[in-house]
This record gives sequence, C-alpha cells and structure tokens, in this order.
Amino acid sequence: MVVRGAVGQDNGVLLSLGEAKWDQVMGVGHLDRLRHVESLLAGRGTDTSAVRLTCYSGAGFTDDLRAAEAKGEVVLVDLERLYGGE
Repeated sequence: MVVRGAVGQDNGVLLSLGEAKWDQVMGVGHLDRLRHVESLLAGRGTDTSAVRLTCYSGAGFTDDLRAAEAKGEVVLVDLERLYGGE
C-alpha cells in the first residue's frame, strides 16, 4: 500500500508505505520487508523523508511489532482502529 501527497511534485511525496494481511498476525519480519522496500525506493531517488511504515492486520500483531510501534518505527492498524478510529 502506497500513499503519496501532492506538494508540487509530479508524483507527490511518499507519505506511507504499508502492507495488509487479513488472516495473519503480523510481526517484525513484515516491518523488515517494508524497511527494505523503503531503502530500494530511496536508492531510486524517491523522497522517503516523510514516509511512515504501516502494517494493517485483521488478526493482530506480535509483541515485538507492538514494541516497534511504541518506539515510533511503525504505525499499526487493526480492525478496531480501521473501523472505529482512534
């Protein structure tokens, strides 16, 4: 999942890069993949300075991934947050 915002650039600034899983508990491996993709995009010249890595899951998240969220490394969106907001 990619979210871009228009700020005068042709493609806009990359604001969010995420992955969604309906029936899978997401863990740090998912975050590592997102970090890798962010690195590849940055290497190709994409401005990733504003990007927020985001995991969406219908089944939940591991404790390690929740700890990464507490450190501001990732945004986690579960069903409650998706349908009810914060």
